[in-house]
Amino acid sequence: MTRDRLHPRTLGALCGVLLCAATLLGLAGPAAARGARGTAAAASRYPAGATRALAHPPRSAHAGAHISAAAKKKRKAKAHKPALRGNPLRGLLAYQTMQSVYYIQGSGLYDGEPFSYLWPFSQALAASVSMANIPHSGISFTRELRAELVGLNSYLDIDNSGAPEGVYTSTLPAFDGTVAPPAGPGGAKYYDDNDWIGIELARLYKLNHSPAVLGSAEAIMAFEMAGWQADPTLGCPGGIPFSNLAENTDRNTVTTAPAAELALQLYKITANPQYLQFAEMAYAWVRRCLLTPAQLYADHVNPRGIVEPALWSYNQGTMIGAGTLLYQVTGDAAYLFQARQTAQAARQYFTPERLGAENPFFPSVYFRNLMYLDSVTHDPPGPKIGQAYVDYAWRHLRLSNNLFVAGSPASAQLLYQAAIVQIYALLSSPPSTYF
Repeated sequence: MTRDRLHPRTLGALCGVLLCAATLLGLAGPAAARGARGTAAAASRYPAGATRALAHPPRSAHAGAHISAAAKKKRKAKAHKPALRGNPLRGLLAYQTMQSVYYIQGSGLYDGEPFSYLWPFSQALAASVSMANIPHSGISFTRELRAELVGLNSYLDIDNSGAPEGVYTSTLPAFDGTVAPPAGPGGAKYYDDNDWIGIELARLYKLNHSPAVLGSAEAIMAFEMAGWQADPTLGCPGGIPFSNLAENTDRNTVTTAPAAELALQLYKITANPQYLQFAEMAYAWVRRCLLTPAQLYADHVNPRGIVEPALWSYNQGTMIGAGTLLYQVTGDAAYLFQARQTAQAARQYFTPERLGAENPFFPSVYFRNLMYLDSVTHDPPGPKIGQAYVDYAWRHLRLSNNLFVAGSPASAQLLYQAAIVQIYALLSSPPSTYF
């Protein structure tokens, strides 16, 4: 199923929401940010002299001596707000460290080579949206979210980075895996990365009700739908490939299941039946082509129909979430039964040791979806597993400045930090905010 015609709001929305945010904030573009960074790019991932981030920003030392009665009253009211504790506080500390270590001031972008790939950027955006959804925190993340929309614009590619015809399969605008020209090399658009961005834009729309943000999410959905591989000569026709490179013909769980979730988010917002139809088709394809006898989902299928059997927690999570969302939208109990089957199988297979061996991003996706299912079935294992994961990370994988490490050898990365922030924030928020 391919759709070459853009929704009326697609390209305009993709550009409009991001450029509008740039104007509001007065942020520099990536080229200016690169010049302003000086030696910061070469700084260690473990900054010298780094200290524990503050839970609350310090009061200005230059406050005026004459303060109005109204200002005093406002300040007094703020002073009586309860301080953050537990998961919300730990999430905030990890978030502040993420921003202080990785964010490039004035750009909306995060540190990389010289800027981060879209994948970790998408998770930093997810961290900001998740923190903004913590109820009663008394902290606004509006400025950070606006800045990230500016940074997102740097990945927007409307002409496939100027590549010759035939290199890429899709001509629809979407976000490159790296910063797009002229500030970066651009290149392939990864369908899963765009899924993650779209899911967060749909969540952000629920917070700010911006038509431009919704239009951007719908533009990404158009890109995903156009990527559907209906070629009947393929083994197990259907599904969404890993990227829009013409040579990439593997179809993946991690591209197709999150696309179903995004479609269902948009269906709930717009009631457009095409989104529900696509979600049902995508979900059914993953079950038909990648479901194993153990009720877990394999990674991908190649053009000859050969399945790569690797099992990752996030693939189980996105199908659990898609099934739960389909149940909520359609009322068909079969979807809920399937989601519970996979959740039970995943809890048995993904032991703490297996989860600990994965990139923290994978468990963060798994926990979000598992906890979303739990909110429907009123069964609590998801939060318990997620809590145990971050409790271990807090005790054993956290540096003195609240930077988290993972992998072997252990290292710190934006992707890891953003994942930990998300888990803390999700544990602190109602599941209705997850999608």
